[in-house]
Amino acid sequence: MNKIKFEQNKEYDLIALGRAAVDLNANELYTTLEETETFTKYVGGSPANVAIGMARLNKKTGFIGRVADDQFGNYVLQYFENEDIDISNMPVDRSGAKTGLTFTEIKSKTESSILMYRNEAVDLKLCTDDINEDYIKNSKALLISGTALSAEPSRQAALLAAEYAVKNNVKVIFDIDYRPYSWKSEAETGIYYTKVAEKSDIIIGSRSEFNYMEKIIKEEDRTDKEVAEHWFSFNSKLVVIKHGKEGSTAYTLEGESYDVKIFPVEMIKSFGGGDAYASAFIYGLLENWDILDALEFGSASASMLVSAHSCSDAMPTADEIKEFIEEKKKEYGERVVRD
Repeated sequence: MNKIKFEQNKEYDLIALGRAAVDLNANELYTTLEETETFTKYVGGSPANVAIGMARLNKKTGFIGRVADDQFGNYVLQYFENEDIDISNMPVDRSGAKTGLTFTEIKSKTESSILMYRNEAVDLKLCTDDINEDYIKNSKALLISGTALSAEPSRQAALLAAEYAVKNNVKVIFDIDYRPYSWKSEAETGIYYTKVAEKSDIIIGSRSEFNYMEKIIKEEDRTDKEVAEHWFSFNSKLVVIKHGKEGSTAYTLEGESYDVKIFPVEMIKSFGGGDAYASAFIYGLLENWDILDALEFGSASASMLVSAHSCSDAMPTADEIKEFIEEKKKEYGERVVRD
């Protein structure tokens, strides 16, 4: 058995929780941020990108997250509305908190960095009063971004949302989304990541992110399979471990594993692929595809994103991903991704 079963007859396919921010991507490619003169504005933040990706894939999507009472907050809300993402659970914060800003530096096709302005970031002001059990109950899945756990009151809000999801048979998808500058210590990271991971049906992250999450409980020399088996001892049914350009592997509770490589592309940047991967992979699971087909779909979407300047704006439709896969298999052979 290698499929995740979602409870049907729900209004939403996915509700994402966490940060919706603004990315300012450098227009001058392959130079330093000091030398960059112009930027293009996009909606950003990992869970926001995943939500946009799901909406582009024609899945009914909602979002839980605070936005600032400023022009950038308005921009996020307008963008979501244009993408048909439900914003009914995105309260406007009037405390003076600001929209998080990310300036991206694209030094080369394989080397990028980011400069984030997150002081008093509005997404971390999400509180338990913002969490509506009936809203979560109405979704097949809840995606929680790990950055939402990095500070109070957002941390408590995310934990409460996870509790409501488990209570109502809503699949919890944990995107580890480790950002070191968001945390005070490795112990804090491990404690709160573990709390959500233990409640999650699906965990998605790079191997380094799993290592950060597990530093307080295990050594780093375990195999990927051993990492997955640890989380299967709790609630997880599926663990996806990504290895960048080396591809990714999904491990199932039944003891199966599935590997895919990345699709070869001419890269523009080295960030953004993970969010596209997650949205397309989750789409495949919601469509009741075999795990390997869902992985391939995610890998294709990720490759499409790293070959585009933006993250959110470049999220592809299902037809675009399918066409991309067909073209790459014609070019490189049927086994371009699957060994």
